[in-house]
Amino acid sequence: MNQNLYLFILIFLLSETPAFAVDFYYQNCSVPTTCGRLNISYPFYIPGRQQDFCGYPGFQLSCHGGADGDEEEAYPLLQLSGDDYIIHNISYESMTLVVSNALLSHYLDNSSCTNLSLIHNLKLPNEQFEVAPNQDRFFLLYNCSPSFVDSFPTYKIGCNNTSVLALPRQIYPKFEGLVEVEKCGSSEVPVAQGGGYGNDEAAGMKEVLGRGFEMKWLAGDCSGCQRSGGLCGFNYTTHLFRCLCPNRSYSVYCRKDGDEGDKQLKLKLGLGIGLGFPALLAICGFLLLLYKQKRSSLFLSRNISSQPYTNSDIEGAGAYCGIPVFSYSELDEATNHFDSENELGDGGFGTVYYGKLKDGREVAVKRLYEHNYKRVEQFINEIEILTRLRHRNLVSLYGCTSRRSRELLLVYEYISNGTVADHLHGDRPDGSLTWPIRMSIAIETADALSYLHASEIVHRDVKTNNILLDDNFCVKVADFGLSRLFPIDVTHVSTAPQGTPGYVDPEYHECYQLTSKSDVYSFGVVLIELISSLPAVDIMRHRHEINLANLAISKIQKGLFNELVDQRLGFESDGEVRRMVIAVAELAFQCLQQDNNVRPTMNEVLEALKRIESGSYVPENLNPEPDSESVKTSVQPPASPDSDEIGLLNVRPPPSPVSVTQKWPSTRSTSPNASA
Repeated sequence: MNQNLYLFILIFLLSETPAFAVDFYYQNCSVPTTCGRLNISYPFYIPGRQQDFCGYPGFQLSCHGGADGDEEEAYPLLQLSGDDYIIHNISYESMTLVVSNALLSHYLDNSSCTNLSLIHNLKLPNEQFEVAPNQDRFFLLYNCSPSFVDSFPTYKIGCNNTSVLALPRQIYPKFEGLVEVEKCGSSEVPVAQGGGYGNDEAAGMKEVLGRGFEMKWLAGDCSGCQRSGGLCGFNYTTHLFRCLCPNRSYSVYCRKDGDEGDKQLKLKLGLGIGLGFPALLAICGFLLLLYKQKRSSLFLSRNISSQPYTNSDIEGAGAYCGIPVFSYSELDEATNHFDSENELGDGGFGTVYYGKLKDGREVAVKRLYEHNYKRVEQFINEIEILTRLRHRNLVSLYGCTSRRSRELLLVYEYISNGTVADHLHGDRPDGSLTWPIRMSIAIETADALSYLHASEIVHRDVKTNNILLDDNFCVKVADFGLSRLFPIDVTHVSTAPQGTPGYVDPEYHECYQLTSKSDVYSFGVVLIELISSLPAVDIMRHRHEINLANLAISKIQKGLFNELVDQRLGFESDGEVRRMVIAVAELAFQCLQQDNNVRPTMNEVLEALKRIESGSYVPENLNPEPDSESVKTSVQPPASPDSDEIGLLNVRPPPSPVSVTQKWPSTRSTSPNASA
């Protein structure tokens, strides 16, 4: 007995040690790094001085200069389009930096322009960077005939061995097509606006080109992580953003797994042990451990056996409902002992980890939280639902652990390209989701939800975090832990509201009545996200616009729909994109109606989206060209229900606006209330 007590005390003390240890990744990235006068931090990093997980892919820098130990003379270089660019300034608040082409700067400083052909036109990679909108462009013409260059002294750059013309973007078209210009080499160089040329000839041109230009960068959003006390980083195993925290890494922000109260308790326990009560604590801990294990076992067994739809023991013959049963040890090994670096994401019911099975298959393993008292119900529920469904846009369930396993684990196919939320406003580079891809995402998600409803299932947690994308941007709808069987012959199921804030049907939230139209409301929020690239909930927005549904309705009512649309989609420049975006917004508004009886069904939504994509639907009040005589400022009356005019749906509910692009004369009563 004494040996057992000593062994338990040793284990207890060792188990307390991590509470006082700083996470390896956090510790490595918390060391300040500078290059010259600039601080270097996420998303930028300098290999050799910082670990790569402290930065973001594509933001690797090198530090040059600083001869004779003069660090202040050093400067960071960023490689773009095969050229090195000197970074003169970094603003982490506005996510901008001022850069200049290093080779061009060298030539200008030394008045030597021998190899201007080595300067490449700037092509920014993967839309991680973009030239700031207030910048100008110059065209460098070199290897021209001296007589041609001397004819334009205002734009001439003097070099020792050759002459170069630097033509502003506004001037260059006048030179295009000239025979002399065709004989020159040329490069396009961005520059900052602000004058400095016109009458000062060569000196003015050098000054303009030498001051560089401003760029904006796009990387995983770091603000939430920083507000929670973490450092931003990147997981090169899962290729996702990571929030590096003092105790461990998380997917978005630091969570206090060990609250201050817990830490104080552990400290007091440690002091108690040190002051002479090891035997007493060990005995209490041992008895508590036995009690918890016994209670957990009885609880798990009772819940499993009490499920009305459980027809066989999960352990039986190595399969349950036709899916394989995995051992805990197999999945523990596949996920590298559930290493936080393999964490793909977490939600209200469990954490999902990347894993690789012995047969080489890549999988996603959901580990249900132990404190979730409904974990058994959700475990069985997800197995029952996914094993009866087969659809190309639903995630596949590979298997699960048995009821006698130490933890409840679900094993899914691994979808490598993250979630729609990651691409819109999360962990992956912005810009990859063009409008055609977003349209395809909307259609495939609607197809999956329509299939669920036809199978008498309500998803109940439709959101962009549950819409996965493969490498071809094809949709896989996931997470059926909250889903409910919904017999087709009933109007609703009474149940306590569950779901994610910002997506929950307000009528379901208020009346506790779940219907298939609850999924329709949530999908309407998803459509607005696809249009705007804004998150469904953002506490940094005005308090009346924290929920995206409220923000969208507010913009529509005020005639500010343009402000809602992500301008990178080409809304202003591409007429076809404009047509589809307006049509999808009108459809989203139908989905967001307060009264679920006037919302369309998911099948109607699917058919409407297909018509929008094919071009067979045009919004009734698509904004005409500015010079058209048909521009109206007043809202037209809705079409008669008996009209043959093509609309979004066969029956357009009266409360909807005629056009999302026109200002409403009143803000009364028709706006849907977003969920709290």
